[in-house]
Amino acid sequence: MTEPRSTAHPDAAATRAIETVFRMEAPRIIAAVTRVVRDVGIAEELAQDALVAALEQWPQAGVPDSPGAWLTAVARRRAVDLVRRRENYARKLQEVGRATEFAYEAPAVADPDDIDDDLLRLVFMSCHPVLSAEARVALTLRLLGGLTTAEIARAVLAPEPTVAQRIVRAKRTLATRNVAFEVPAGLDRGARLGSVLEVIYLIFNEGYAATAGDDYLRPGLCEDALRLARVLQSLMPKEPEVHGLAALLELQSSRAGARTAADGSPVLLRDQNRSRWNTLLIRRGFAALSRADAVSSGPPGSYVLQAAIAACHARAHTCEATNWRQIATLYGLLAARSPSPVVELNRAVAVSMVDGPAAGLDLVAPLTDEPALRDYHLLPSVRGDLLERLGRFAEARTEYAHAAALARNERERNFLLAKSRTAGDNLSPESSPSGD
Repeated sequence: MTEPRSTAHPDAAATRAIETVFRMEAPRIIAAVTRVVRDVGIAEELAQDALVAALEQWPQAGVPDSPGAWLTAVARRRAVDLVRRRENYARKLQEVGRATEFAYEAPAVADPDDIDDDLLRLVFMSCHPVLSAEARVALTLRLLGGLTTAEIARAVLAPEPTVAQRIVRAKRTLATRNVAFEVPAGLDRGARLGSVLEVIYLIFNEGYAATAGDDYLRPGLCEDALRLARVLQSLMPKEPEVHGLAALLELQSSRAGARTAADGSPVLLRDQNRSRWNTLLIRRGFAALSRADAVSSGPPGSYVLQAAIAACHARAHTCEATNWRQIATLYGLLAARSPSPVVELNRAVAVSMVDGPAAGLDLVAPLTDEPALRDYHLLPSVRGDLLERLGRFAEARTEYAHAAALARNERERNFLLAKSRTAGDNLSPESSPSGD
């Protein structure tokens, strides 16, 4: 999604409120408009036009009862106007008129292999094989996640200018190659599944722990990701990794109500009130994990393994009762299945809970030279926790301060700054990405 245009207005509070609504609704608006114009770049521009209209009208007329529907209606109306102008320019009124009409009408006979979900169509369109894997992730995070270029860069551990170029080129490629706005069928659907799962997971992660801004959580992103994962389950019931991703998101979502304090600051897993965990989501997560096992014919994939780790946390009534040895074993399998410095960092924390903080620190040491983790604030955060548990408080305070300097999220930064001031006052374990 393009960055919101700078729009001057005397009522700054109203402007901020409207832009917040737009950020929440933009993915759905873009998806609805893409159905009409079949060009995601143009759809973004029309969505921005709807934002400008809201900024002009809502401060005087008031916010409508359904602001998302209002914005979508304005954007779609302008999309139809654009299509009509194209018809006139191309002198193909009858032919294009039929195409435009089809965009609004359901097929006469329902196709059991079709999904009436514009957001999901937008995901598959953004994950088309004509794009590189990196471009697919960046574009879908922009279009569906509503993330800025900077936030995407943080999410994928890539330089911001590189991400910006990927997005521009991806939109151009989709337009020039006339990529269809659809959920593909057959082998094509399976070929794009890996990218789709990766994108949905990254969108969820941005909602689960926002990379930037004033709020630690962005629940709307988690809800969209979880909904898309559930839709994929119904679409591809024999794919274990689809069920694995759904299980992972259900289990992670179950903790949402306990992950922040009343003031919005983060609450670590060890300190969470587990009675506030959502037992319905936990049961759904266990059920999805069981379905993944039932349809699997080979070794577990990365999402199934991550869901199994989340299940270990969900089964423990207290942090002390957590089966950390099993979690360390699962991280070892995950590292072999999908090697990643972030997975190694999580494995180091799990090992520290089994064999002590010194063992974890030994595993973390090589990661300090990983280019991908150079600006990753959780690396010094984990080092600070391990050093604090070893009684090396001065070093721990330095690491926490370094982590705070790297953190872009205001809540997380304040939390880490507090840790840098109080290192040594609380020696309880686990301040890491593996715990929450």
